[in-house]
Amino acid sequence: MERMYINGEWVKSVSGEYFSSYNPANQEEIGRVPRGSKEDVDLAVKAAKTLFESSEWQLLKPSVRGNALFEVARKVRERSEEIALVETLDTGKPLSQARSDVESSARYFEYYAGMADKMFGETIPVAPNVIDYTVREPMGVCAQIIPWNYPLQITSRGVAAAIAVGNTVVVKPAEDTPLSALKLAKIFFEIDVLKGALQVVTGYGTEAGAALVDHQDVNHITFTGSVHTGTNVMISAAKNIVPVTLELGGKSPHIVFPDCDLEETVTWVTRSFIQNAGQTCSAGSRLLVHSKMKDELIKKLIEKMQMITIGPGVSDCDLGPIISKRQFDRIQAMVERAKEEGARVIIGGKEAKVEGLEVGYYFEPTIIENVSPASEIAQEEVFGPVLTVFEFETEEEAIQLANGTAYGLVTGIWTNDISRAHRIAGKVKSGQVFINDYGAAGGVELPFGGYKKSGIGREKGVEALQNYTQLKNIAIKIKSAK
Repeated sequence: MERMYINGEWVKSVSGEYFSSYNPANQEEIGRVPRGSKEDVDLAVKAAKTLFESSEWQLLKPSVRGNALFEVARKVRERSEEIALVETLDTGKPLSQARSDVESSARYFEYYAGMADKMFGETIPVAPNVIDYTVREPMGVCAQIIPWNYPLQITSRGVAAAIAVGNTVVVKPAEDTPLSALKLAKIFFEIDVLKGALQVVTGYGTEAGAALVDHQDVNHITFTGSVHTGTNVMISAAKNIVPVTLELGGKSPHIVFPDCDLEETVTWVTRSFIQNAGQTCSAGSRLLVHSKMKDELIKKLIEKMQMITIGPGVSDCDLGPIISKRQFDRIQAMVERAKEEGARVIIGGKEAKVEGLEVGYYFEPTIIENVSPASEIAQEEVFGPVLTVFEFETEEEAIQLANGTAYGLVTGIWTNDISRAHRIAGKVKSGQVFINDYGAAGGVELPFGGYKKSGIGREKGVEALQNYTQLKNIAIKIKSAK
């Protein structure tokens, strides 16, 4: 039985109610957490605001905050196996991927710890008798609404950046995967400087999440999730005139030319759409391939698919379970509708049977062709291990296909013609472009976010710090000597 983390203490919900978290691999209950509500959110926001406005926090040296965040990174690594196991059990992802997420978590805290005392302002030439300069100041209380697919990573990237520049944070983890955020809170609990800087309220999005984004004392909202929910978050933020950072997903293409390194391309295309069972906003879920090499590339991909192992996260297979029956049913329904519209399933397209785990939700890695670019499965996130294939003849056609959705998060370009790569990179509407590589959202240092309905603002890298600061201009008039 877990507790929430509010005001540096471990507490039950005001209602005393709990809800369960389940392992997607076998549907076993792995934990019970408090069902937070509006009252719990109010307590958490008040605690965050009180600390933020205190002289203790306001007078804290940036270097001290930075050193404390370095300590978080050290403790995350110290407990890496414990945290990775919790992440695997909660999300279903393969253990090796969970371990990678833990290392990314530590890197976020390290990276932003190093930036804590490097938020520089500028001097602006105005007049000989005026000294004008800018300073970047923290926003205040930052709300973070965390999705279920990468709970530890996404919590860490937002919390680390926000606190590095002097904010306090209230986190509402997804109800499907709340446990790793609580593990992170236990580390904050052990570090005196940061003990009250993080609040974690567990609960349902329609209850605790809605109360958090509606709260009048929240000064910034970071949300990662669906376009529909992100739109509602923006509406709530608009009522209080609160800025938002939104990462709302993608329908990311690989653009493949005949002069690519075929083996490298196959490896990365495969990895990009089966990682975390395809439940990744940056999944390379559309394959745009030149007609001259389509058959050869598909053949290689099928061979790769046939070698993929499927099983529970703790077995560290290539492909783990889908997070829930709701999500599994959604994937299956989208594939079936595509087939009804004339699409052809080249491989996969159905539930994967895993011996001894009949109650888990596993889906075969799937490749689909004969898909209309305007169809649902070509336009909308499946959030499962499903790749749709399109062919093109010219660069212009490839660019048109790449830009032909409402999203613009990541693009992979596969060619040894560097001029061609640059031409296409300049024309695709995409927040990240990888050439002969696919970072699946890239590293800690790379700014991440999208064009169009993929969101607003950038996470990761130095650019993320802009989200969590506001600019103040100060002008000083110098009196003439008498």
